[in-house]
Amino acid sequence: MKSDFHIESRYRPTGDQPSAIKGIINGLERGCDRLTLEGVTGSGKTFTMANVIESWGKPTLILSHNKTLAAQLFAELKNFFPENAVEYFVSYYDYYQPEAYIPQTDTYIEKDSSINEEIERYRLSATNSLLGRRDVIIVASVSCIYGLGSPDDYREMLVDISPGMEIDRDMLLAKLVDIQYMRNDYESLPGNFRVRGDTVDIFPSYDKNGYRVSFFGDEIEDVKRFDPISGKTGPPLLRVIISPAKHFVMPREKVEAALGGISEELDQRIAEFEQAGKLVEAQRIRQRTEFDMEMMRELGYCNGIENYSRHLSRRAPGETPACLLDYFSTEFLTIIDESHATLPQLRAMYNGDQARKGTLIEHGFRLPSARDNRPLNFDEFMKKTGPIVFASATPSVYERDVSNIMAQQLIRPTGLLDPPVEVRPLENQIDDLMEQIKRTVEEGNRVLVTTLTKRASEDLTTYLKETGVKVEYLHSDIDALERVDILGRLRKGEFDCLIGINLLREGLDLPEVSLVAVLDADKEGFLRSATALMQTAGRAARHENGRVILYADRVTAAMQNMIDITSIRRERQKLYNTKHGITPTGIKRDLNESLTVYREGKRIESSMVAAESEEEYDVCQTIGEMQREMLNAADALEFERAAVLRDEIKELKKMMCV
Repeated sequence: MKSDFHIESRYRPTGDQPSAIKGIINGLERGCDRLTLEGVTGSGKTFTMANVIESWGKPTLILSHNKTLAAQLFAELKNFFPENAVEYFVSYYDYYQPEAYIPQTDTYIEKDSSINEEIERYRLSATNSLLGRRDVIIVASVSCIYGLGSPDDYREMLVDISPGMEIDRDMLLAKLVDIQYMRNDYESLPGNFRVRGDTVDIFPSYDKNGYRVSFFGDEIEDVKRFDPISGKTGPPLLRVIISPAKHFVMPREKVEAALGGISEELDQRIAEFEQAGKLVEAQRIRQRTEFDMEMMRELGYCNGIENYSRHLSRRAPGETPACLLDYFSTEFLTIIDESHATLPQLRAMYNGDQARKGTLIEHGFRLPSARDNRPLNFDEFMKKTGPIVFASATPSVYERDVSNIMAQQLIRPTGLLDPPVEVRPLENQIDDLMEQIKRTVEEGNRVLVTTLTKRASEDLTTYLKETGVKVEYLHSDIDALERVDILGRLRKGEFDCLIGINLLREGLDLPEVSLVAVLDADKEGFLRSATALMQTAGRAARHENGRVILYADRVTAAMQNMIDITSIRRERQKLYNTKHGITPTGIKRDLNESLTVYREGKRIESSMVAAESEEEYDVCQTIGEMQREMLNAADALEFERAAVLRDEIKELKKMMCV
């Protein structure tokens, strides 16, 4: 069968990419359901994935363990498959505080969140593509295992529009309201519609463009796609299907039927609390649930409606909830990127969720059925998927044990070798490190240093600064925007050495780094496991002179494992380069433009807002330009940049009000 997927790239598989692709495809064709791609850092695993998708020809879900790496994968695959539906599905929260209760202090924490509307649009676009196309690639985080509305209900509520259809205009408007669209005659926002005489403009929640529906009496005369900003319309369309504006949406008759089940459970729960003498809990659950029921009865929706998903979808207690995986209508391929980190994350989601929900239920904040608004457990996830390809530079024991096929990809297209590893004594490790930093900086390169604790990274940074080293630290207490800024300044050479903990691992792409130093490498634990050491060493694998120093007084089993694997890989890579006459070439990557960031009242200059001459500029015009840049950045999946622009716009608007 001819594939629906078509790669557009000037590159062709090289090195051991062809054998890895062939091995995986042959395994899939033989019915293997668990396969592993062991690919070193910088070997082009994403390009191999793309070729597997093209050859296999089936819808694909690619899982990543964080939003940043998912965004990188999405951008790369979007370039490889410009004609196919490449979608992005991650948590749409910029900030999320789940509902919780702390009995020890009698503290109830209400759910608080900040939804990123652009990411929400991408999520809705993903489900919309799955309902109507076969050539779909979804790049997702583990949010894909959390409950969504039922795909069957979602399909039932699609609004089908075509020229010649006889339907009263007000009936169409009522259908749009039923699927959570809002009337707004002034703003063309996603999830809204506006009415102008015999014309209805619909702005889908998953698209930047709108649809203009023109009526002649009770008949739809024509339907056209149009740009909400310019107003330009395209050619007439033969058919348009509008998907619901939210994932948790269902027909009103099903909501009414569900209310009966919720009411019965509420009565039973109140009786249980009263019998146990828990009158406060009984009153609490009555008030909260009756309020939610009234909202659902009147509006078809309420805050926290997902907690009633078991009743709304008519599931039995404990039955697996619907999630993104259920929106795939045919068999699909799953690729788990950085599987050594993503698989543990998949396993952890269920237990943490159930512990928090249990406390809320026990104290009358939620009905027991709220437990079934949950992520999938690991076994449920595995049952909902078909064949799975695990991709990692350091596959864990699990991947090796369950895989029918182990495809290796150890050759980099650039010819770069795994960095050599040297072990140096702990005594005078800081003095020796300073000497190594000096040598590396003189060569025009950068240094990464890993410590075991946040305090150690901060103290070492302070000490090195006092000796004249240009150095910064990076750890989880630093917010995401500042992390991006720090990494950008390192690449530009504003400082030479970055000190951190486990943030200096998967996905950190810093081609200017030629030295990675691991302090206290023999202190056994998670941060000094063989996998962690391999991933950390990989940060030096993008430089032709990359090297790794492990400071230790003894060689642990994890260190020896990492050293042995690296040595074997280096020998194989050298042989390949010699055979094919390849000279290792370092990776070159452009620096992103700097941004103006306001911190503590200080302005950092950039090319975007401030002119060098310090001349006055029109604030309104600047805000308009920045808003366009913000939307463009969000469309390009540069969410950190978009967030900086958003904050700058707020600052400028405050200036106008002073």
